[in-house]
Amino acid sequence: MSYIHVQGLNKRFIVRRKREKGSLLREKQVIPALRDVSFDIEEGELVGYIGPNGAGKSTTVKILSGILTPDSGEAAVGGRVPWKDRKEYVKHIGVVFGQRMQLWWDVPVQDSYDLLRDIYRIPEDAYRQRLNELTEALDLGPLLRTPLRLLSLGQRMRAELCGSLLHRPRLLFLDEPTIGLDAVSKLALRDFLRWENRENRTTILLTTHDMEDIAALCPRVMVLGHGQKLYDGGLSALLSRFDRTRTVTVRYDGEPDLSVLPAGLGISREGELVRLSYEPETLPTPDLLGLLQKAGAIREMTVQPQNIDRLIADMYREMDL
Repeated sequence: MSYIHVQGLNKRFIVRRKREKGSLLREKQVIPALRDVSFDIEEGELVGYIGPNGAGKSTTVKILSGILTPDSGEAAVGGRVPWKDRKEYVKHIGVVFGQRMQLWWDVPVQDSYDLLRDIYRIPEDAYRQRLNELTEALDLGPLLRTPLRLLSLGQRMRAELCGSLLHRPRLLFLDEPTIGLDAVSKLALRDFLRWENRENRTTILLTTHDMEDIAALCPRVMVLGHGQKLYDGGLSALLSRFDRTRTVTVRYDGEPDLSVLPAGLGISREGELVRLSYEPETLPTPDLLGLLQKAGAIREMTVQPQNIDRLIADMYREMDL
């Protein structure tokens, strides 16, 4: 049996609308958050879980972390049902929500870690060894005696990750962990997650809107929309279905004869630089390159795929998400 087994999960929320003028009662609206969601994840996998806002990603994470109970369906993580065996189950998981903090705001980070040691009943020797390992990997040494409120957002996220991993969980849930981080902090966080997954075989389920995180970390991705699983497989295979537009930039020696290029290409000029957009399905890249060579002597050329975020936005539109 897979390490994470989810079969037919369903979850609804009841929302009460604002009472209309003259009405005694408020109308109820049933919002389906998850509809018959099923998947399996093996131990040691690093999986991206993506979808637009309201798709059901956070609901899935809350059910698998034991916070919510589904209306129907089943789920087991390492043989335990999260919402039934919660007290024993949470000893083996870590959770990081990008907009929630588990560490204490006004006390030094080290004091929060000492409290987490007592909560998880980690033996002192194991705690010191793990803390040293994580502080080195996350570069937290100079920050341990600093109150959390005095740290930058990137420093707080690194401290949160450390706190979630002190008890050596087998499973780590990351819900928008890089939200608001600068480029340097994102790269450091990605490097650490790869290290943790590789060195300790920690299973990681990552939900994020930052597709660069997914591309850098996740060999496998699941797409959720309207509470339903729409795709489960490799990111490259998913993107290839929607990678319809590419951009070519060319510099010529001398003035090119652009009349040899077919009509309909999006062509723009910036001095010597010629930029054009094309669809590989309509005009294969080798054919386009041959036409560009006929236009003149090429000094420099670059072919760029479409931006990943734009590809995902196109995918959401096509899937009516």
